[in-house]
Amino acid sequence: MALNKILLFGLLAILSSCNSQERVKTGKESITSKPSPTVIRNFKSVGLAPDFDTTLVSQYIRSIFQDSKGNLWFGTLGEGVVKYDEKTLTYFSNPDGFVNNTVYAINEDKNGNLWFGTDQGVYKYDGKAFRNYNQKDGLSHIDISRKGILVDKSGTIWVGTHRGVYRYDPLTDSKGGQSFSLFEQLPSINIAGIMEDRNGNIWFASVQNGVFRYDGKTIIKIADKENLGDNYAGGIAEDKEGNMWFTMKNGICKYDGKTLTEYTPKDGLGGTEFWGIIIEESGIIWVTARGSTTRFDPSVPLPNAFTSADGFTCCVQSMFQDKPGNVWWGTGQGLYRFDGNRFYQVKKNGPW
Repeated sequence: MALNKILLFGLLAILSSCNSQERVKTGKESITSKPSPTVIRNFKSVGLAPDFDTTLVSQYIRSIFQDSKGNLWFGTLGEGVVKYDEKTLTYFSNPDGFVNNTVYAINEDKNGNLWFGTDQGVYKYDGKAFRNYNQKDGLSHIDISRKGILVDKSGTIWVGTHRGVYRYDPLTDSKGGQSFSLFEQLPSINIAGIMEDRNGNIWFASVQNGVFRYDGKTIIKIADKENLGDNYAGGIAEDKEGNMWFTMKNGICKYDGKTLTEYTPKDGLGGTEFWGIIIEESGIIWVTARGSTTRFDPSVPLPNAFTSADGFTCCVQSMFQDKPGNVWWGTGQGLYRFDGNRFYQVKKNGPW
């Protein structure tokens, strides 16, 4: 496949770790870090590996989200969820409701409640307390997928699990009934991501069962391609032109409403076992894979993909762009940020 179908450009220079210095060199400029936040931890971590680096925000960061107040939330493996408000780094776990849970998905509803998808069901946080929803509330399957919580434009809350999709009914919840019900128009498939496009269609990427689109009335299966939608860190996105992008086992593909166009390492993608995809507001596309991270810049015709020799390739768990435009990366080596030129590691004491 010709590279002129999409212009690949890689820009990846890595700092394997950063200390708490006031300024971080970026090659072309410097970043002035914010003051180190106060760390609040009201629990004792259980089950963490003996070599766990306690200077990290967390060893494994599985999800990242920014709420309507500007706070950043980091979902972890075994440490619950962490909130950063520029002054304080607050860890919510046992006894706050998270008992060594892995937090795979985070979202916010129209009332300002935060929703967390974990391996023990869904948690709702109203700013004061956490409430857990599980089998007793209608969630027959409590393993929530990565990027498995969607709050659509109408306010409906969708939850993707390893065995189907559920929707939340606040009225039933207020009456003490089972507040989650199975979305029966979809089969009981392993959901790999849910998102809403600009036209209000809901998209469901699955593991090994393809991609489905729901227009509010009917479900359409896009294709039976093997491993279409299969992903590790959120493999579904929409670009500025309205094209949908999905991860596949051996690459990614673009869907323009009619045709699926595949891109693989033969077309310049780096790595194997493609995990996640995110599209910045600028239109730049990031793709993560085992052994490589690739950056697509349609305005620059210079193909490049980076491998482990370039440093930043370890186990990308999540990607997120905040409101100011910063791109954050949750990995198996803690938290990283991209400043427009390079990655640097963000520890508890910064640089933020």
